[in-house]
Amino acid sequence: MLDFPRWKKLWLWGLVLFVSVASLPTIVSLSGGQWPASLPSPKVNLGLDLAGGSQILLEADPHQIVTQKLETMEESVRTKLRQASPAVRIGDISTKDDKLSFMVSSPADVDRARELLTPLINGAGLTRDWTLSVVDETRIVLTPTPESLAKGLDQAMDSAKDVIDRRINAIGTLEPTIIRQDTDRIVVQAPGQQNPEALKKLIGQTAKLEFKLVDMNALPSDVAAGKAPPGSEILPYASSSRFAGQSIAVRRLGGIKGDNLTNAQQGFDQQTNEPVVNITFDQQGADKFARLTTENVNKPFAIILDGKVLSAPNINEPIRGGQAQIAGGFTVDSANELAIALRSGALPVDLKVIEQRTVNPELGKDSIRSGLIALGVGTGLILLFMLVTYGRFGFYADGALVLNVLMILGVMAVLNATLTLPGLAGFVLTIGAAVDANVLINERIREERRRGRRVLQAVETGYKEASRAIYDANITNVIAATLLFLFGQGPVKGFAVVLVIGVITSVFTAVTITRMWVAGWLRRHRPSEIHI
Repeated sequence: MLDFPRWKKLWLWGLVLFVSVASLPTIVSLSGGQWPASLPSPKVNLGLDLAGGSQILLEADPHQIVTQKLETMEESVRTKLRQASPAVRIGDISTKDDKLSFMVSSPADVDRARELLTPLINGAGLTRDWTLSVVDETRIVLTPTPESLAKGLDQAMDSAKDVIDRRINAIGTLEPTIIRQDTDRIVVQAPGQQNPEALKKLIGQTAKLEFKLVDMNALPSDVAAGKAPPGSEILPYASSSRFAGQSIAVRRLGGIKGDNLTNAQQGFDQQTNEPVVNITFDQQGADKFARLTTENVNKPFAIILDGKVLSAPNINEPIRGGQAQIAGGFTVDSANELAIALRSGALPVDLKVIEQRTVNPELGKDSIRSGLIALGVGTGLILLFMLVTYGRFGFYADGALVLNVLMILGVMAVLNATLTLPGLAGFVLTIGAAVDANVLINERIREERRRGRRVLQAVETGYKEASRAIYDANITNVIAATLLFLFGQGPVKGFAVVLVIGVITSVFTAVTITRMWVAGWLRRHRPSEIHI
């Protein structure tokens, strides 16, 4: 057990050296120094509570899910019944009271319409997404079930969380914390972002991009009065548009949504040199866009962002190739923000900011300073205790403890992990518990010597017997920390990560590294007595 071949020693020293060197950029940064830019610089990220930053609480409007489901179902119903052979003619469509209702032109077609719509109302498994009823002999009413609405909201919040994550990462924020809270809220913590307004503007933008045909039959007087013709809706121009304050009538269905975007970049218009956003569709979106513009040459279509019309240019010729340009009185910054939002995807539901706050980085500096003091004092006392109590073997334990500190920082830096305030507490706790393994080993060696075993046998048996207890005890710690990571959120996860890394490195340094040192000393000096 005390045999260490050369290859094994080289491998262990290489691993220790690599991880320890990886900790240096973090140590230099925490001590206020400047790590050379020409060298690799893996660093431990500091969480919001240590680095300062912004936190905002977002809340969704659950009723919007109902509106979206009704709109989607209306389009599906129209398509399904129109494509039937012979087609089922319907009219008087309404979405009032969170229900979709429509009249079937002929009472003889009611049963056929019900049969055609059955695949649309069935959900996954045994549940139904919609209930269908017939009133007044010819009116069909579709109502979304509470289960389908709850499921829709849950999926929308998961998608919104992913979109927010992409948007924050796009502006260079490291390790943002994005947590779902309740059924309709999301907490966003962005370390290092001291401007919550800019953060709110970026992630609060729905970025729902649509292209819809302008209803040329709408009377200007009706549009001004907010009265939409059947099949159309009245939308206001955006505040950045030169038509700000006015409204326009657009076809409610049949347009193109921005779901098929593959890229969006800020650029400049070649003629006016104004900032614009250049967008690119995937093949499916490009085909839709080409078909829309081909079938509607010389007609205006509205470019709509989050329910407001940016512009309504005329289609002079079919637009093929899947590339288009969005203009709307942008500045370079606003065009860039819109490009980021479009690249990240549209939020599936509007999110309203209900709370925002900024964490002062000075508070984090105080916590780091206090943590480092606790770490320094605790480590110093432990080093002294081990040295006085166990002599040479205490010296080896002290060396392992120092390596353990470097390895925890190094592993966290390589993994790009985030250190939060609870994580800092876990770090200090791990250091305090790191020498437990060496205490067990040394006490076991003492016991073996008292039993009369020779030095080599006592050391070998001490490591062998104590290692079992050490592994068993720390496996339970790793299991507990893993469960904390899987089921915890935010700072709890940070604590769990530090605990797992600390347990693994402490066992490695206390058992394997010290054993290698002790074995080397025993082979070189072959002592007949040890002081432990």
